Amino acid sequence: MPRRLEIDRWLFGTTIALCLLGTVMIFSASAVTADSQYGHSYIFLLRQFVALIAGCIGMLVLLRIDYRKLREPAVIYTTLCVVLLLLASTFFLDKSHATHRWIKMGPLNIQPSELAKLAVILYLAWVLDLKRRASAAMEFNQEDFLQTILPAAGPVLIIVGLIILQPDLGTSVDILLVATTILFVAGLSWKWLAVGVTAALPILYLLVTGVGYRHARLLAFLDPKTDPQGAGFQLMQSLIAVGSGGFSGVGLMEGKQKLFYLPEAHTDFIYAVISEELGFIGALLVLTLFAVYGWRGLRAALRAPDNFGRLLATGITALVLTQALINFAVVLGMVPTKGIPLPFVSYGGSSLLIMLLATGVLLNISQQVTESPEARQR
Repeated sequence: MPRRLEIDRWLFGTTIALCLLGTVMIFSASAVTADSQYGHSYIFLLRQFVALIAGCIGMLVLLRIDYRKLREPAVIYTTLCVVLLLLASTFFLDKSHATHRWIKMGPLNIQPSELAKLAVILYLAWVLDLKRRASAAMEFNQEDFLQTILPAAGPVLIIVGLIILQPDLGTSVDILLVATTILFVAGLSWKWLAVGVTAALPILYLLVTGVGYRHARLLAFLDPKTDPQGAGFQLMQSLIAVGSGGFSGVGLMEGKQKLFYLPEAHTDFIYAVISEELGFIGALLVLTLFAVYGWRGLRAALRAPDNFGRLLATGITALVLTQALINFAVVLGMVPTKGIPLPFVSYGGSSLLIMLLATGVLLNISQQVTESPEARQR
């Protein structure tokens, strides 16, 4: 008789809690702005709610589909081709916010770079699993460069390059961090990591200092008071919001910084609104929820029945945690300002949808953790 699969209640509950908290805070942070821009206080809330429903349906569907079916070449190549096509097509469409990041189809805005995150994780898990199957004990060395490292990194670098050209440096760095995590877990030696970091640092330096607004953000990060009405304005308003919350906050819907002081209050800086309105208690609650998500995700990765599942779970968990940590760091002034949404919480349909789909895959992997040790060798 087949074993009944049980859902990871901790992981599922944490995900739903983050989504519900995000929905409430999005309304709190955006109601006044939405009324001013569209004459309707609920416009952002309704859009996020539609994405939440679609994402939850997708999560439940993927929860019931064996994740091993995702390693079929048809799935991998189709996903990669769709992502590359969508990323390339953005350059032939009108700009939005001076960038080529979105594809607009009527009321829908699709951000291909969000789909690219999941595509990179899926591809790396698949190609590295193939190499492990091809050799009894996969080791990364100089002889493996053409057979393993280049095939794994090549498509990822092409995707990252297209995203940088949009331009979107923050998402590119996020994808590279997740990809590096997967490669390291798969067996990439410290030598190759050192080579990669050595090559990436001067490129990153040029990408930051060679672009005016990025350089201004870097200088503002070092000392926001040098340009309080320009590049340092958003960071200063964020820190004011965080500091104003105190221990218990000023109260839900009672925050002041969201009232046209803090830019992007309902998107990239929603954690500042949470800190102001719910205080240290609310901020700590969000941190705790992400810590629980990371715990259950890593548990699923460590107990996955096969290498593909292990790498896939590692990538998804790394994606959520790295993105959350970057967002926290930006809001608290620990790194230069960059538009990275807080997973499940920030406003953004594409981000929420992809995160829920990825969690559906992670939940499916977590259901397999009690399989016999022999299954791990498949």
